[in-house]
Amino acid sequence: IFKFLGAISVDLGKDRIKPYLVTILTPLYRELNSNYAEQDPTLKNLSQEIIDLLKKLVGLEAFSLAFSSVQKQANQKRAMRKKQRALQTVANPDIAARRKLKRHKNKAETRKRKIDALRPMHKAKRHRGHALKDLAMVE
Repeated sequence: IFKFLGAISVDLGKDRIKPYLVTILTPLYRELNSNYAEQDPTLKNLSQEIIDLLKKLVGLEAFSLAFSSVQKQANQKRAMRKKQRALQTVANPDIAARRKLKRHKNKAETRKRKIDALRPMHKAKRHRGHALKDLAMVE
């Protein structure tokens, strides 16, 4: 898709690409600023190349305006999601508690995985239930 965006940009030319600049820059910016663990470095390089191409094609001033607009939109979305999450913790404490438990469980599993990677001979302790119902035979 990034190659397609670059090809369309070159094909349309300087004047006809300006109205679509924000639309084209949005996924490129998202890819550049993402911090996923399994991120493909070739995609990041490709998006940087296309951004450089657009910068040369449209000119620095128009590009800067469009890029700052994309950054502003992304920051607003991020702030809105953060605000919604904070409101949800107050409005629905049970959902927030479930999310917190899930996060703690994932953190513990990640810790176990790291320990296993560093010390392969070490075995993690298994969780044992402390209630009598865990010991009883359930039909």
